Amino acid sequence: MPYRSGLELSHLVGDAVEVSTLTSSLADVASSGATLRAFLHGLPGIDRVGADQRAATLGTRSIKTSAKEMAIDLAISMVDLTTLEGADTHGKVRAMCTKAQHPGEGAPRVAAVCVYPDLVAVAAEAVRGSGVKVASVATAFPSGRSSLEVKVSDTALAVAAGADEIDMVIDRGAFLSGDYLKVYEEIVAVKAACGEAHLKVILETGELSTYDNVRRASWLAMLAGADFIKTSTGKVSPAATPPVTMIMLEAVRDFRDQTGRQVGVKPAGGIRTTKDAIKNLVLVNETAGGDWLSPDWFRLGASSLLNDLLMQRQKLATGRYAGPDYFTLD
Repeated sequence: MPYRSGLELSHLVGDAVEVSTLTSSLADVASSGATLRAFLHGLPGIDRVGADQRAATLGTRSIKTSAKEMAIDLAISMVDLTTLEGADTHGKVRAMCTKAQHPGEGAPRVAAVCVYPDLVAVAAEAVRGSGVKVASVATAFPSGRSSLEVKVSDTALAVAAGADEIDMVIDRGAFLSGDYLKVYEEIVAVKAACGEAHLKVILETGELSTYDNVRRASWLAMLAGADFIKTSTGKVSPAATPPVTMIMLEAVRDFRDQTGRQVGVKPAGGIRTTKDAIKNLVLVNETAGGDWLSPDWFRLGASSLLNDLLMQRQKLATGRYAGPDYFTLD
């Protein structure tokens, strides 16, 4: 059977001739656990072999050398430069923030820096006025094993400290046991605690087992109000595989087609090289379309990727790589 990437939902929520009508119908989907489950399990299934083949085919496409520097700069502008270690210090975060604002001569600034909630104030002060956003993982990252009260408080404290974006993790145990309404309600509550901050919902796709679950979790997060859907915490393997990223890109594309609301995508974990980054840009363009080729709608969660992007950029500009100490963080 040929791989099907498109999705038409009128058969699931009734004949909808206007976006506003369909959006209202989708809101009703979460009126009970039963209706939400029926909707999510009514989404078309994914042919795993076909999805893998499609992603692999897209991964073989290349771009012209003349366009490579532009692609590298676009990728740099999409990076969420990240440090999420127990040994993180104020000094390390400040150094990362300096690098985020001034990655290299002529290179654009990155999209955001991502830190733990207790380091948000440090990062916010360091990037103030630069245009670099401050993102913070919250909601008992990376496990998500905490009460809703703690998750909401964690989020509110990070926002109060200066976070522009919150990266929350879903309760995978609840999702995998079929308690979709609990996951939905937690996302809604965290979204409310975000206020003006954007919410990225981490699905932790490496624990979801199937591509059908990745599609269901993507739609669940978007229905609950996510501004972005994100593959992974970076703490679980596999993380941002091309087929998973492609399925999430299909989901945001189809969601916008059906509701008129655009949602971003952030693959994270395992994206380390310029080749990886460019493969992701190809996936975006070929799957969701050019409207997502912007830091407003696509991010790359990474800690080491930026170094390789800068080295490849240097090679294109001068014909040689910079010295080994040129791109160090500390």
